[in-house]
Amino acid sequence: MKCPKCSKDNDKVLDSRTAREGAAIRRRRECLCCGYRFTTYEEIDRDEVLVIKSDGSRQPFDRSKVDKAIRRACGKRPVSDEQIRTMIDHVVERLEGDEVKSEAIAELVMEELHRVDEVAYIRFASVYRRFTDVAQFLSAITEIVKK
Repeated sequence: MKCPKCSKDNDKVLDSRTAREGAAIRRRRECLCCGYRFTTYEEIDRDEVLVIKSDGSRQPFDRSKVDKAIRRACGKRPVSDEQIRTMIDHVVERLEGDEVKSEAIAELVMEELHRVDEVAYIRFASVYRRFTDVAQFLSAITEIVKK
């Protein structure tokens, strides 16, 4: 593992423990060259799942895209980093089969966001469902209020 400070790959593991409800292993490391301490996470790689895009093309599942979308929706909201990681873990855990439609992934993300932060949910839904006017926003907000 390369040190984020000096870029040398000579480190030792100080501590290992499970993280995110057993979905990852958290390792505390120390660079043997500069003494800098940093944390890494090891998790299951789900690249074997193919995502079927709306245009019919297929590409390997990329966890970082889900991470980026959730972080964008949760920007400047009182959602912790741990909550975001947990949401991502829940989405990844619920992927079934060798191929998954991108719409199904978006629905899973919306379920997680709805549970954690309704404003983040509306932000994500407005992009995913391509809201074009205020009436669509009001309809989505009314739907949340009814629940």
